[in-house]
Amino acid sequence: MKVGTVKSDALLLTTAIIWGFAFVAQRVGMDYVGPFTFNGIRFAIGSLSLLPLVILSRSQRAPSPNIQPPTGLKTILLGGGALGLALFSGASLQQIGLVYTTAGKAGFITGLYVIIVPILGLFWRQQPKVGTWIGAFLAAVGLYFLSVTEQFTIALGDLLVLIGAFFWAAHVLIIGWLSPRINPIKLAFSQYLACSILSLIIAAVVEDISMRSISQAAIPILYGGLLSVGIAYTLQVIAQREAHPAHAAILLSMEAVFAAIGGWLILDEIISARGLFGCGLMLAGMLLSQLWGLMKKTSVTGSD
Repeated sequence: MKVGTVKSDALLLTTAIIWGFAFVAQRVGMDYVGPFTFNGIRFAIGSLSLLPLVILSRSQRAPSPNIQPPTGLKTILLGGGALGLALFSGASLQQIGLVYTTAGKAGFITGLYVIIVPILGLFWRQQPKVGTWIGAFLAAVGLYFLSVTEQFTIALGDLLVLIGAFFWAAHVLIIGWLSPRINPIKLAFSQYLACSILSLIIAAVVEDISMRSISQAAIPILYGGLLSVGIAYTLQVIAQREAHPAHAAILLSMEAVFAAIGGWLILDEIISARGLFGCGLMLAGMLLSQLWGLMKKTSVTGSD
């Protein structure tokens, strides 16, 4: 295995660990501040942490034809605003849901967006692969075992996080449409800033904000903003330049596993045997959905 591939895999694994444990930080933060306050400050810190990359991207003038041409401020603001709205919706539902559910369950349910993305692609006349439908079925059965009770009810927190997964999927689709048109670093910065502004506006209306509560939640907020948004995003961008697509899919899907591990280690969260079975099915479905095309391509070409 190439040294570059090993380094990329290590960076992707680090990214998955940071993102997984971010669910723990988000849940702990809810002990001190409201969900909109948490997200507002978190994404403000995240956008500021990307400022050095934004400045660096402005100073670079690569001649490659694959690099986007300079984009107007209006395009960046509109694109970042649309993306920020999707991010705000998904992050808000996830954050509110974490008040009522565990970090581990939220991690697995959020991860369903990787299956929802190609299904939503039907509206753009994109036909999902067979593996996507099989993966969706496994994930749906897994979700039943994880979240639906024997009385056929679902907890409020799980439902909110599930609805949020659809917004995360929409977020991915919007990125796919905007990324060829806007510098990805500037796009990330503008979407985080837009999400922060929207969150803080709602927080000012519906939540009590105090410096004391913010200081008490400082560590979870800093983790969610600086590590989860700024550092992990940067690591992902660097790693995926050389990462094998199959490796990236597997390693990033481990985010849900690390969310469950973090909830168990730090918050003493326990997932029942029934729930663990559901988590296994969901993880299998997510991986199958992501890797099906690569497996088919490998079987045709005979490459390893």
